[in-house]
Amino acid sequence: MSTIHLTNGDVAAESLRTALREAGRDDRVYSLRDDLAVGPLRGIDDSPEARAAFWDRVSADTKRDFVREFREQAAALEAIVRGEANLVVWHGESASDQLMLRRVCYYLRNHPQRLNEVRLSIRDLTDSGAWAYDRKDRATCVGMFAPTVLQARLPDAAPISVLRISRLALEWQEAKHANGETRRWRDNTFTSGSFADLDALILEHVSGDWQPAARVAAQVMTAELGFLVSDSIVLWRLREMAAVRRIKLRGDASAWRTLELCAALSLCSHE
Repeated sequence: MSTIHLTNGDVAAESLRTALREAGRDDRVYSLRDDLAVGPLRGIDDSPEARAAFWDRVSADTKRDFVREFREQAAALEAIVRGEANLVVWHGESASDQLMLRRVCYYLRNHPQRLNEVRLSIRDLTDSGAWAYDRKDRATCVGMFAPTVLQARLPDAAPISVLRISRLALEWQEAKHANGETRRWRDNTFTSGSFADLDALILEHVSGDWQPAARVAAQVMTAELGFLVSDSIVLWRLREMAAVRRIKLRGDASAWRTLELCAALSLCSHE
């Protein structure tokens, strides 16, 4: 029987494809391209419109068609459910990876015998300088791990028990119902948060001097918020905060290379 590996995001998928290729295996890898830790979830399994509208606001790429992308992903998931292949879900210890796992369990709850998993944690990281070590929660996602690490873990794929699949599927439904702006994962429990929490953290690192926006983003992305914050989310929040004059921006607000920021009520002196 064939095997399909499921990952959260393209970086993780490409790393896993390399691992499988180097192991001499031709298993398929499918990437679920949605950071489920942020944005609305209610109705996500029925219609792509709400998620697509959210990412359309977040993204600086005006050429992407998120409705089409999410419809294609939903169709692919349905095809996987209807198929007969064994499934291996790869996940780290982050809110987004854990939500992806729960969503897959929800889709496959009536086919539990096909579901397997590989669990990764910070203990599997081979790079001692990885920024995950800077986080108190030690959150990780599969995209952090080198292909050699994933190749070594291929034999560790293990079945998920029927009882656990049912529990994880229920937790996915609960997360959808809660429908928070953000979802934090601590001690195997999800709680809802808001973008206001993220904005407040950004403001903690803003001063009266112009500074590279990427510097602030790095501090935010390594902070312990209960979820891994992507650079695209930080960039979006900077644009949103500048629009309501909570901060000042100068440079290209759709990219990091030239973008700088300072406090809204300051004269923004040069460093």
